[in-house]
Amino acid sequence: MTDAPIRPAGHLLVEALIAQGVDTVFGVPGESYLAVLDGLYEHSERIRFITCRHEGGAAFMAEAQGKLGPLPGVCFVTRGPGAANAAIGLHTAFQDSTPMVLLVGQVAAGQRDREAFQELDYRQVFGPGTLGMAKWVAEVGSAERLPEYVARAFHTAQQGRPGPVVLVLPEDMLRQPVAVPVLPQARPAQAWPAPGALRDLRRLLLDSQRPLVIAGGSGWTAGSARALQRFAEAWQLPVACGFRFQDTFDNHHPNHAGDVGIGLSPALARRVREADLLIALGVRLGEMTTGGYQLIEAPRPAQRLVHIQAGAEELGRVYAADLMLHAGMDAAARALEGLSPPPQLPWADWTAGARADALAHRAAPAQAVEPLDLARVLQTVQAMAPADTVYTNGAGNFSVWLHRHVAYAGLQHHGRTQLACTSGAMGYGLPAAVAAALLQPQRTVVNVAGDGDVLMTSQEMATAVAHGANGGAGRLVVLVVDNGGYGTIRMHQERHHPGRVCGTTLHNPDFAALARAYGWRAARVERTADFAAAFAQALEPGAPMLIHLPHPAEISTPRATLSAIREAALQARSAA
Repeated sequence: MTDAPIRPAGHLLVEALIAQGVDTVFGVPGESYLAVLDGLYEHSERIRFITCRHEGGAAFMAEAQGKLGPLPGVCFVTRGPGAANAAIGLHTAFQDSTPMVLLVGQVAAGQRDREAFQELDYRQVFGPGTLGMAKWVAEVGSAERLPEYVARAFHTAQQGRPGPVVLVLPEDMLRQPVAVPVLPQARPAQAWPAPGALRDLRRLLLDSQRPLVIAGGSGWTAGSARALQRFAEAWQLPVACGFRFQDTFDNHHPNHAGDVGIGLSPALARRVREADLLIALGVRLGEMTTGGYQLIEAPRPAQRLVHIQAGAEELGRVYAADLMLHAGMDAAARALEGLSPPPQLPWADWTAGARADALAHRAAPAQAVEPLDLARVLQTVQAMAPADTVYTNGAGNFSVWLHRHVAYAGLQHHGRTQLACTSGAMGYGLPAAVAAALLQPQRTVVNVAGDGDVLMTSQEMATAVAHGANGGAGRLVVLVVDNGGYGTIRMHQERHHPGRVCGTTLHNPDFAALARAYGWRAARVERTADFAAAFAQALEPGAPMLIHLPHPAEISTPRATLSAIREAALQARSAA
């Protein structure tokens, strides 16, 4: 064992994070981890603490950090209320399979189990398991074992199906002097597919006429994305992306077939149903990607199914696949790349048709919507923004326009270009955008948010200004689509209880004035023709910019109005 200086355990924890490669952490300070804050001050030249305005925003930022990679995101919160506020980001990381480490201050060990001030039992609160919020929850009782716990946390967060880990830190433990060394950086192990399984996969491909790849999930790198592309090219396979993992495969590539999720193209839905072989690569095949487990029927699909997953516990959990391969994405994509295709493949027209369908779906509707057409607004954003722009969003019907009309660059080109939560958490997009702007200041970041969505975390606009977002070559831009209500829930109300509107109408502030109060630039755009000039201003040097986009509540989705949804529901009731 190497010699190590005596220092408080809180300082040791910071050194252990630095040893894991961490240079930025997000959080809200609390008295339960003052010794760690002092350690962050001591090592401020090597690691920075981004002070957030709410623990939910901090946890969302850390989740976005984990998505951007290559390391897990790291978030510090205090005990009780702080940890409870952070739960939304933890749940998002779990459902999105994002590697993340949440560090929670705790009451002193001598006060445990007395319901001391803000005391919680975090093993019960965040209970690990297949339907919990964390892969592992542990309380560090010994200062000497801190490096062990940190190393295990980083291994656990990254290995298998990635996800969040919670470490609980009693405040008296963090003050203890300790003289132990940190441990080396965690290098996650990769599971490789068995050679026999690869031969079986090749045989299934040779027996098919209408194959389709659905790729997504976490754990992808630029190298694995390139390998997937080469596999698709060699076998002339159409590749669709899973829900809110649209940047897994380059949307500009001729083999790209669209995305399988909310606002699914009817043509792509038909192709999923008509496929005789589905290769699910990295995706869990959750509710959104499978159309409520109906597009791909559970537990036994009508299509032959190959399911490739990094987490062994995910294989066979919902679907009885014809072939299951336990492998990380780097290993799986490289193994697939090595499969040799035959000289002739029978599905060239199938793949070309899938691509044509995807391009038609992305194009703006022939009938423009006035005065503000979100399809044309987002096409303008795509045309004017740099190719490596990161797009973020939370939850709401507004996101359907973003997902449909923006073509995401494959992550092999620029890294992640989409930060969006499969958990459907409102308020995610703005903190994720702030995190991306601070972590990768050379890139432009565009957050598309709804009015209900953005006000859940709008205080993090202060975080962006406080920590110098927009100080690099990139720009931070927020587009607020304001329809005066919780649009998704209103849509469901009209579908199930037509005309009986309750709780979904919102009273909103002047969003431009709110942004200016935080030190942002701002503009209000009411007509499609005026948007380009406002977005051009946002791309100029200066403070981050918010563009307020009033939008009629009547226009519920790119394909439906509230009136049409209500009328269809009333007609269905009359027919019944």
